[in-house]
Amino acid sequence: MNELIQTIQHSLLGWVSQAIELLPALVFVLIVLLITRYSVKLVKRLIKLSSERLVHSISLQLLLVQISSVTVWVIGILIACTVVFPSLRLGDIIGLLGLSSVAVGFAFQDIFKNFLAGILLLMNEPFRVGDQVIINDYEGTVESITIRSTQLHTYQDEQIVIPNAIVFTNPVHVLTRYPSRRTDLGIGLGYDTPLLKAREVLFDALTQVEGVLPSPPAEIDITDFGESAINFNIHYWTLPKKAQVRRTQTQVIIALKQACDQAGFNIPFPIRMLYLSDQSLTETRSIKHGSNDRAL
Repeated sequence: MNELIQTIQHSLLGWVSQAIELLPALVFVLIVLLITRYSVKLVKRLIKLSSERLVHSISLQLLLVQISSVTVWVIGILIACTVVFPSLRLGDIIGLLGLSSVAVGFAFQDIFKNFLAGILLLMNEPFRVGDQVIINDYEGTVESITIRSTQLHTYQDEQIVIPNAIVFTNPVHVLTRYPSRRTDLGIGLGYDTPLLKAREVLFDALTQVEGVLPSPPAEIDITDFGESAINFNIHYWTLPKKAQVRRTQTQVIIALKQACDQAGFNIPFPIRMLYLSDQSLTETRSIKHGSNDRAL
């Protein structure tokens, strides 16, 4: 029993002595990591300031900042490893990385895919920070592009974080890529409407709406004979932001309705013709409420 107690005491004393021997190295490692953390902030700030002067692309500026922070962290961790393991050399680290690359690749393949996709997105710039985009079922403003993910700020003030691998391998609808954006709006006028005059009235009302761009010029097409009206298709351009498109469309609808009322143009309800068994003709107008029809 005494021998067992002595063995345990010797083991504990050995562990304590080893811990005391490693304590300076551990303290130094902690200092190195703290210095690395503050160095990352300093390097990111310097790279950001210098890249803003030398590089015009915001995406490339973000890429340089993120790569610099990763590089500083890798250097700091390597220095800490050489302090804890003095016999560890650069060749040993390279060999260790080579042996473990297959296992790490399988374990972190999703992370590596997002990492590479993020670099390609930042370099190719299919969209920029501040653009309004649609990615899969998500729509919003690009808030930031990191090496791992892309963050969208939705119109409902929500944040969507999308892995870069998904962004890179799926179609991206960039709504604000060009300086103007077209809106298509349909309106139907009665069959007794003078078509040339109607086009002129609608065009004058449309071009006076604030928010409708003079270039490219607006267009009004007469598309087809509808069941109860002759259909017009109105095309006009606005600034590409979603809020501008939505507000201008509201003003355009108000202006077109007022112009039709002032000119005496009829915007008819849908008309249905019912033939009774005695072949007499009855004309009814129907207003649709959900799945029910009410005849007037």
